Amino acid sequence: RRLRPLLSISLFESLLGTKEETVNMKLLIAATLAASAAAFAPSFNGAASTSLKMAFESELGVQPPLGFFDPLGLLADADQERFDRLRYVEVKHGRICQLAFLGQIVTRFGIHLPGDIDYSGHSFDSYPNGLAAVFGPDAIPQGGLLQLVAFVGFLELFVMKDVTGESEFPGDFRNGALDFGWDSFDEETKLSKRGIELNNGRAAMMGIL
Repeated sequence: RRLRPLLSISLFESLLGTKEETVNMKLLIAATLAASAAAFAPSFNGAASTSLKMAFESELGVQPPLGFFDPLGLLADADQERFDRLRYVEVKHGRICQLAFLGQIVTRFGIHLPGDIDYSGHSFDSYPNGLAAVFGPDAIPQGGLLQLVAFVGFLELFVMKDVTGESEFPGDFRNGALDFGWDSFDEETKLSKRGIELNNGRAAMMGIL
């Protein structure tokens, strides 16, 4: 009866080897797994990413309560050119949504342009508000929709952009013509007004949804 446990222990030791060999085998397996994981891990310069993030944390629009808010990591490895491009898109979308939100409020309050929208006698207030004016049985004719798309495309390609290269910041479309007293403001006032535009644009982008 005592012989069976002794034989089992001897067999187990013969399969695993000595204690030192077992430890060495475990270390070898752990090292192999670590090397495999490292092969698929993304390589990046942590110090560089941190320094870039800190540089953007002082940009206009970083303010309480969110502070530096980049949940998608769009600025993880971005340079100043990439940041300016994203800021340009943010400002432009904010302006579009401010106009859209104002249009929603005005038309749903019952205020429409006077007169007819076409030569057939259809008045502006004869069409529904919101998306129903574009999609649905009472939507504007396809020709009218194409005119709207063409007009927006014209603005995008030839008007709402920095044509003369005189812009002071992303979204500056004055082009040496429209000023409205901007050059008479000091730097603090300019930053304040740009920050107000950013906040209003962000609120409008959420509101138009």
